[in-house]
Amino acid sequence: MHVENSALDRRTLLRAGLGAATVAVVGSQLALPGTAQADPGTDLDWIYSCDEWGARPPKDPLAVSAIPTNKIIVHHMAFPNVTDYSEAQGIKLARDCQNLHMDGNGWSDTGQHFTISRGGYVMEGRRGSLERLRAGDRQMISAHCPGENGRAIGIENEGTYVTETPPEALLDSLVTLCATICRRYGLHAHDIFGHWDFRTTLCPGASFYGQFPTLRRRVFESLGTDLADVPARRWPDLWRFVGSPSVRVVQYLLAHRGYTVPINSVFDAATVAAVQDWQYRNGIPVDVDATLTAPTWETLVPELGKDATGLPVTAVQFLLNFQGRSEVTVTGEYDHPTKMAVKDVQRRHGLPAHGKLDVDTWCAIVGGVVRRSFRH
Repeated sequence: MHVENSALDRRTLLRAGLGAATVAVVGSQLALPGTAQADPGTDLDWIYSCDEWGARPPKDPLAVSAIPTNKIIVHHMAFPNVTDYSEAQGIKLARDCQNLHMDGNGWSDTGQHFTISRGGYVMEGRRGSLERLRAGDRQMISAHCPGENGRAIGIENEGTYVTETPPEALLDSLVTLCATICRRYGLHAHDIFGHWDFRTTLCPGASFYGQFPTLRRRVFESLGTDLADVPARRWPDLWRFVGSPSVRVVQYLLAHRGYTVPINSVFDAATVAAVQDWQYRNGIPVDVDATLTAPTWETLVPELGKDATGLPVTAVQFLLNFQGRSEVTVTGEYDHPTKMAVKDVQRRHGLPAHGKLDVDTWCAIVGGVVRRSFRH
């Protein structure tokens, strides 16, 4: 309780000067219903540092990444959906997560950069992440998503969101944190992705993932981004260091184009060679890491109508089913349930709900972001 009370006393003073936040002390708890609404400005004291929540020291030396940060990856924690929204629960969450990652996973420290409780409290995760956020140049090398740990800021959100959605306090804080990260690292709302876009996992949960278009729109509005500065499509930049359901989609599409590749969601040597050969044959710069660049995606995906069949349809059905659309089965036939699920994706992303698989729809389905979504 000593650490908790010390943090309480300090934060009562710190947040009193934020202006936008409502600060009140109720008994031994700090009630901050407006925490997520606070204008962070240049002041990041609304984020609880490792010292403030009583973090253990890392087991091993931690390192700062040598490459630029190019995205945010959002997770759910697969923890219980508690109804305790207090500051104390936020601090306990940060400690529990660190213990799990260090003692259970054998990691040097907490895996992600930041953690958000269901009550909307934002905690520093891996030590040094808050300092790097203040600097805004390079991030701590993390452990939240293999292949992306040196270039993606990871945010864990308390709870399990396969069938439920996060409480508003959490979502409000997530918007504030994402907008702050974007400002500090020169990112945009279209640089926000989900864990399963780059890793085969049920995280961030189907229901939560369905809210990502709205999350991005809220961050877009917070940043005041000019629509002209948003690319027509921001595809997931899959590369040879990741494995995910979207990698399997790429493999289906490569097979459709005549390549012999395993269909296993693993970015293996055969997939690397096929991607690079496709780039070469289509006049696209060949990427040493076989990165799925925008021109690579846009030449690889075929536009499909209502009578489509074959591997591209199989790819769409597989991914929609993986993302929680249990009514979609993998048949290779563009049937009614598949068309309805595609229309739902189109509506959520602000696209015309015509049910056809055009390039914008492909981008949205595989985890990307389309400019038209921000007009919605």
